[in-house]
Amino acid sequence: MAYRNLLSFVLLAAVWGSAFVGIKAGLDFFPPVLFAAFRFDVASVLMLGYAAYAADRFRPRTAGEWWLVAVGSVFLIAGYHALLFVGEQGTTSAAAAVIVSLSPVLTTAFARGLLPDERLTLAGLVGMALGFVGVVVLAQPDFENLLAGDLLAEGLVLAAAVAFALGSVLTRRSESRLPVETLEAWSMLGGALWLHAGSLAIGESPAAVRWTAEAAGALAYLAVVPSAVGFLLYFYLLDRLGPVEINLVSYVAPIFAALIGFALLGEVVDAATVVGFAIVCSGFALLKHRAIAAEWPHIRAVLGGSGR
Repeated sequence: MAYRNLLSFVLLAAVWGSAFVGIKAGLDFFPPVLFAAFRFDVASVLMLGYAAYAADRFRPRTAGEWWLVAVGSVFLIAGYHALLFVGEQGTTSAAAAVIVSLSPVLTTAFARGLLPDERLTLAGLVGMALGFVGVVVLAQPDFENLLAGDLLAEGLVLAAAVAFALGSVLTRRSESRLPVETLEAWSMLGGALWLHAGSLAIGESPAAVRWTAEAAGALAYLAVVPSAVGFLLYFYLLDRLGPVEINLVSYVAPIFAALIGFALLGEVVDAATVVGFAIVCSGFALLKHRAIAAEWPHIRAVLGGSGR
């Protein structure tokens, strides 16, 4: 189970890291909130079909289950993506990555008030701080421009991180046993409706969309991989790791974004990227030192059995 959780976590970081490439490509063709709405229109249809096939229950039944869906719709889908997409138009992706990486810190703050069992040890807090430093080194934001930039846009990105952190904690706080496929499908459907309402409220028009092969490709990729697959992994891990540890994915996703940007867009992976990766790994080692210590005898036995 521990290895399955680790593999799922790394896969989630890779999937959500790749989303930056899709978003960057798609915003050239779509108004931002409408782009997010279309993304979850497609994703919700896919997930409703999957839930009907794979889940024990196709739809929520109790008030508690519908409340859980409402939290996912408002905070994790609509609130986070609308605020992030609009905010990123007025700030750099590096600055946005640093701001979004505050999500684990915000999650810890909410968890201390709402989920006392999720509190971190001193070593965990130091590890979280190291992870944030690693993201800053990796993203290499221009702090002079960051501090003098569009404060409204940066505030929207921060609000997106707050929405996601609070939604994670509220979702974990629920005692509902709604199947993860059903939760994801209905949360995406509700989130898509909220995003369409928000798009209309700020005056976006479908006539502004430029439909090209690249636009359709970006939309299809975001709907299937980071949305349907990514949130399936997220809700799976949220139940097993808790909101504090699962939101540490925002520390690892920029690493994959950098690697994918290098592979697909020719972006440079320099010494700062390597150093940032090493610092993030050090932070994780501190956060998970007890689990690593518990698994170390097994790791040594595997390495010894392989002749190394």
